Amino acid sequence: MPARFMTAREAVALVPSGSTVMVGGFGLSGQPLSLLEALLETEVRDLTVISNNVGQQGKGLGKLLLDNRIKKAIGTYFTSNPDVSRYKREGKLEVELLPQGTFSEAIRLGGSGIPAFYTPTAAGTLLAEGKETRIFDGKEYVLERSLRADVALIKAYKADRYGNLVYYKTARNFNPLMAMAADLTIVEVDEVVEVGELDPEAIVTPHVFVDVVVQKEASS
Repeated sequence: MPARFMTAREAVALVPSGSTVMVGGFGLSGQPLSLLEALLETEVRDLTVISNNVGQQGKGLGKLLLDNRIKKAIGTYFTSNPDVSRYKREGKLEVELLPQGTFSEAIRLGGSGIPAFYTPTAAGTLLAEGKETRIFDGKEYVLERSLRADVALIKAYKADRYGNLVYYKTARNFNPLMAMAADLTIVEVDEVVEVGELDPEAIVTPHVFVDVVVQKEASS
């Protein structure tokens, strides 16, 4: 089925309070900033956010944090936003830190229907505390749970009228993985083209993984 096309406000109205939400992006690159701004205008709160980082201070996901919308953050790189450390110290935010490769693989396998996996990354460190470990071929491995979400908010460069997606350079980052690992995938795009205009070899995310497309409004 083709994706549905909505405004940003219509799309984020599908995100209920208490949801687990994946948000694409590395820093602000590839982060769906228009969707996050629209989400900030709603009353949605108590979100568990799965994202590489919580935006930057006062930008992107950082705005939602400052408005006390995020109760837990699962990611790999939180030092780009000093507010994350402050909120954690003050007991306002629960943080779960994962190595970046583990984070990516957990999302990929979540989208593939695999619930858990063993990895040597983090073995013998604080990040392995409380997790099951096993020895394979004389080496210690940590059992990590795969990641899925109720909603994925992602960013792509172009979509066609069916919802097939292409990405722009490194803004691709975590977005394709997250598109596969959520019950509802909402994508913000810069441009919408007709079916057949995208090079099939360039399509990274097929439309079957996309539910809603939002075309970013041009800046005035």
